[in-house]
Amino acid sequence: MTVAFHIPEIETDRLRLRLPKASDLAAHIAFRTSERSKGVGGPFDAQSSFQSLEAIIGQWHLRGYGRWMVANKVTDEPYGVVGIYHPMDWPEAEIGWSLYEAGEGKGIAHEAATATREFAYTALGWSRIVSLIMPDNVRSIRLAKRMNCRKTEAFTHPEFGALDIWVHATREAA
Repeated sequence: MTVAFHIPEIETDRLRLRLPKASDLAAHIAFRTSERSKGVGGPFDAQSSFQSLEAIIGQWHLRGYGRWMVANKVTDEPYGVVGIYHPMDWPEAEIGWSLYEAGEGKGIAHEAATATREFAYTALGWSRIVSLIMPDNVRSIRLAKRMNCRKTEAFTHPEFGALDIWVHATREAA
């Protein structure tokens, strides 16, 4: 028996938010095994990096929403992972972003996170979504502020420690 499940793709001016594929693995492992992944709890080993890519795909099947590989719309070069992240031990669903080196400093995280927020509000019909950010992750805090998020409370995760909860602007205020 084959079970078909549709994972939507989103296109923005420059980007395609799509399901990860095997050709994305090298860029994903390179990011997660580097010091650049510190803002998301890294660095990690190659095995757990592979498993995280599998989990990105799996969350779509379990929850009906998830994260996408963010790729250049023309070349398909992977820039990172952005979308809705919601593991069991998270207080609620969040918009998460992890950009690879090729995607840094170009406004890609903002463009992809904005498209994700619009997806949550329109396709999913949600009225609230947050981002959980480590207090020392300056770049993510800057992006949250740029997206008109407001820091509300803290959440302590057993593995990642203290995380600040940033509530995204409503669809009307965004």
